[in-house]
Amino acid sequence: MSKLTPLKVKNSLAPTPTKNPQWSVAVQLKNGEQLAVVDPRATRAMVALMDMQAVLGGAASHFGGPSAFAELMGAAYGVVFHRARRQKCEWYEVAHLINDAGHCENGIYALKANYGYGDLTLESLKGFRSIKSKLTGHGESHLFPEGVYLSNGPLGSSLPQAEGLALADHLAGRSRVTVTAISDGACMEGEAREAMASIPGLAAKGRLAPFIMIVSDNNTKLSGRIDQEAFSMQPTFESLTQLGWKVIHMAHPHNIQSCVTVFEEALAQAEANPRQPVAIHAKTIKGYGVKATAESASGGHGFPLKDASQMMAFLNEIYGGAEVPQDFVAWAHELVAQQTEKKAKNSPSASPAASVPNEKIQKGVSAALMKKRQGGYPIISVSSDLAGSTGTAEFQKAFPDSTQDLGVAEANMVSVAAGLSKEGFIPIVDTFAQFGVTKGALPLIMASLSQAPVIAFFSHTGFQDAADGASHQALSWLGMTASIPHCECYALTCSQEAEVLVSQALDRFYQMRTQGQVPPTTLFFLGREDFPRTFSTGEGQYELGRAQLVLDTTKGKSQAVTLWAGGSVLAQAMEAAQMLDQEGIGALVVNASVLHRPDVKLLRQCLQQTQQKLITVEDHQLVGGMGAIVAHALAQANVPFKLHSLGVDGEFGQSAYLAKELYAKHGVDAKTIVATARRL
Repeated sequence: MSKLTPLKVKNSLAPTPTKNPQWSVAVQLKNGEQLAVVDPRATRAMVALMDMQAVLGGAASHFGGPSAFAELMGAAYGVVFHRARRQKCEWYEVAHLINDAGHCENGIYALKANYGYGDLTLESLKGFRSIKSKLTGHGESHLFPEGVYLSNGPLGSSLPQAEGLALADHLAGRSRVTVTAISDGACMEGEAREAMASIPGLAAKGRLAPFIMIVSDNNTKLSGRIDQEAFSMQPTFESLTQLGWKVIHMAHPHNIQSCVTVFEEALAQAEANPRQPVAIHAKTIKGYGVKATAESASGGHGFPLKDASQMMAFLNEIYGGAEVPQDFVAWAHELVAQQTEKKAKNSPSASPAASVPNEKIQKGVSAALMKKRQGGYPIISVSSDLAGSTGTAEFQKAFPDSTQDLGVAEANMVSVAAGLSKEGFIPIVDTFAQFGVTKGALPLIMASLSQAPVIAFFSHTGFQDAADGASHQALSWLGMTASIPHCECYALTCSQEAEVLVSQALDRFYQMRTQGQVPPTTLFFLGREDFPRTFSTGEGQYELGRAQLVLDTTKGKSQAVTLWAGGSVLAQAMEAAQMLDQEGIGALVVNASVLHRPDVKLLRQCLQQTQQKLITVEDHQLVGGMGAIVAHALAQANVPFKLHSLGVDGEFGQSAYLAKELYAKHGVDAKTIVATARRL
């Protein structure tokens, strides 16, 4: 094959560090040289401190995954950096170092800060997951191009992209090695399994540059042990040899010298024979370094501490009795002071009590499911590792025989549910909205085409998954599902609405099936944070297919506007209406509820009352969003209107401690609604 010359694309990655890590350990290379690599204890300590900083800001974070990868990544980066210095070139000319394990990106941030890579310092780590930082919850190249080459987050998505890098290097006549780190949970995803087969297949035909895959196999996912909660992945890893991989089994991946020795061996084998990629199968311990996390069911997936006063004990255990570096001790003391200050600001005397109690929408979901299952409905929960976040965990705990976790495999989850539906069960599925609409889109279409409807709970819509960043923020969820035939899209606003509408959907499913009819697939989208238990004046206002007028401040006012809000931003519209009321401007606040089929009857009534002035609000892309659908529906019905739609204007999100910070940045917050109403 003749060599192809690709277009020149600027590589923004930072250059090779010139200094050794600040906190390091010495290892020996196969040629006898001594090399200073990152001390894995320092990586774990820095991750813990970053996580605690995020927790104090109100964000979730991850410890177990990066702790499992600490030695493996320290070895890979240390060897590649060293080789680049020796060859007098940049490290990214030696190897692509790609991270598929997005939950572990904070460990790589810590590692790079230890080197001073890309101007990262201990101080810059303190902004982790905040809206002011480029260090997002998962690696994002659009915000941190000097540190992240391929964005990650959705498990299994970076391995096939890395395959593309190796194909590109081969086509361009380059012998650079592509190294990809991946977790065992990610290896359950369909796209990862496809790549695990195609990488050795293409390599055997001489179509790829050298390739190394590092698998962190700790038999652990978010909900618990993989082999207990779903099924064993060992046959999958045993099949790598038959697929064509050269497998190096590593029983001691928490010994930094062993990791360096194995990585050097893998490099040598991959470069000597590019026709056979190398897989390092490492039996890691998720949460390694702290007994409580290592022994927990989830391997300390999320950071376990809530109180900064526990930080020093955590760091001391990581260091195993050795002295904790003073820089880390000082940071730990800073965190204690920050938490003390925060508690003082949030004391009962500092803020009035809310008139309506707040709770998660998920409580209403679980209440409806459990009530209908107790009533005899044949409900089966099919999930993919996120039941604790979506509202189905309580149902699964109460009815384990009506539950099946399929591991980290959203597409398979929806398709299996379709099979259950075809045989007379009422299948429910759940995951984050971003994964439900991207990985589940084709299975949802095929479920409708097969007359096999499902009921889905897709949580963390829009910016509600604030801390995890852009890869987890579903900003196209309505645009990707609204046009699926025989499929309804609801955006839940509170737990009371969830309980009522989910109950109605289950009743409809049961009744239509018993009458020989095919129910529609019903998708319920919901947020992550706490919301008022209700926005309505009574349960009777909630009805499938109907919007609800939840606030009317127009009485006695000559100027008024209709605020048509979807899902989690309804609270912003309510706040805006109260602010407008103080200015003498009235508002009708409507919970749009069923977003893809606007309640035109109610819309017409509201517009007649507000001089045709309408503002739609959504944390969704403007293209293909609720506002566009509303405008089309009104035009089709010949309803006069003066519209301004607030939404996301063709941008990705990023990490932030709380969703409200992103609402403000992208102009879907109460203040922007008020300013827009003034202009109208």
